[in-house]
Amino acid sequence: MALQGLEIIAVAVVIVLFIGVLKQFGILEPMSMEDNSEIDLELSNARHQPEGLEELQAQTKFTKKELQSLYRGFKSECPSGMVDEETFKAIYSQFFPQGDATTYAHFLFNAFDADKRGAIRFEDFVIGLSLLLRGTVNEKLNWAFNLYDINSDGYITKEEMLAIIKSIYDMMGRYTYPIMHEDVPFEHVERFFQKMDRNQDGVVTIDEFLETCQKDENIMKSMQLFENVI
Repeated sequence: MALQGLEIIAVAVVIVLFIGVLKQFGILEPMSMEDNSEIDLELSNARHQPEGLEELQAQTKFTKKELQSLYRGFKSECPSGMVDEETFKAIYSQFFPQGDATTYAHFLFNAFDADKRGAIRFEDFVIGLSLLLRGTVNEKLNWAFNLYDINSDGYITKEEMLAIIKSIYDMMGRYTYPIMHEDVPFEHVERFFQKMDRNQDGVVTIDEFLETCQKDENIMKSMQLFENVI
């Protein structure tokens, strides 16, 4: 797998993996009317279950039927209604048996665990998935920026970008091409900063990130690839 432009593919990797997870666990399969009724009742009545279906419809761009299907699959893998980091890592690792996906999965987990509770609730899952699949370009780019901004201080540093790049190479394992040499991640980071760091102050702000991405035709196309997969 060629990793040219590696510094801009993290969001695409997120989306591809989510689609794989959804399909692997049957989350995208149609349900019977009986299944739908049971899920409606559970979403409406259970004390520690996700917010009501109407609230989730208002917060996402999914239909009622799509939310029901997503909830069924989520519950089948996470009966408690929440997924912890170890489970999250285990799911993602299945898709990259030739590499080590744990570090990248850790960064993804933190991006979805917005309130830092140490677990991803169904609400977190579908709100994030809705944004990645059906959000505006700006919403997707903001999400990507937050993924790269590991310590959430409003800036992407070279150290943070290097950690992300290395984690993607680790995840791809022997399928990376060309075979990674020790200096390749550093080269990607330097190219990223040459493109994004407009004032050359050593960090990338959200404004610099958005402005550069919006002017890049390839990035704009990548933001629209998976809008209709569900």
